[in-house]
Amino acid sequence: MRVFTTMVYRELKRFSHSRARVVGSIINPLIWLIFFGMGWSGVFSSPMASAIFGTDYMTYLVPGIVAMTVFNMSFMQGITIIWDKQFGFLKEILVAPASRTEAILGRITGGAIMAMMQGVIILALSFALANLRVSGVLPALGMGFLVGIAIAGMGVAIALKMTSMEGFQMVIMMIMLPMTFLSGAFYPVKTMPNWMQWLAEINPLTYAVDGSRYYLAGVTPTFGIATDWLVLAGLAALLAGIAALEFRKGTID
Repeated sequence: MRVFTTMVYRELKRFSHSRARVVGSIINPLIWLIFFGMGWSGVFSSPMASAIFGTDYMTYLVPGIVAMTVFNMSFMQGITIIWDKQFGFLKEILVAPASRTEAILGRITGGAIMAMMQGVIILALSFALANLRVSGVLPALGMGFLVGIAIAGMGVAIALKMTSMEGFQMVIMMIMLPMTFLSGAFYPVKTMPNWMQWLAEINPLTYAVDGSRYYLAGVTPTFGIATDWLVLAGLAALLAGIAALEFRKGTID
């Protein structure tokens, strides 16, 4: 497991040394919570919010923002793959007498842990803004880790097929925005048009938001908490497996 743990350590160390990235990853979700959340909280009165969201709007929003933070930062893990392609580090891994599967799974796990740590910071700050359940923190973070593995695996699998960092950023922006708005982070899935509800059901982020909201805000889950766990665990294994398979087959031109 030395290769696996080394890659996890490398991802965490690289992130911790990038102060601008750390600060930016915290400020962006806070902007959503303060300017979007507080703004819309004034639109919905307490009776209206309870009827629509099952709680006040800020409490409803926070689990979605935490899950969105983990989702966004996990997806960006693909950028480090392209960066390492350009600077030759990925080629060194491919020719080294080490397990490619362990190497790429270590990178995915490191990216998921990194993203979850940012989710922890946002969640800690959010207790001052919303009525959250302390007892739900650990299971919500468990769901955050699973969605982090799944989305980091997806990002890595896409990045392995690309050579341009700009092209990768364009692709993930086209993927991330629809997945974010279809996840139920900002409004309930049941209020969406039927075709959007169908898309929401095949969106991994939907199940992380659904489960996290149940644990942190006490809102009845749309799909059932057992379904949320099973889908996230299955997608984490599937997408990480696809990324590992792509990396094992990969060559650097």
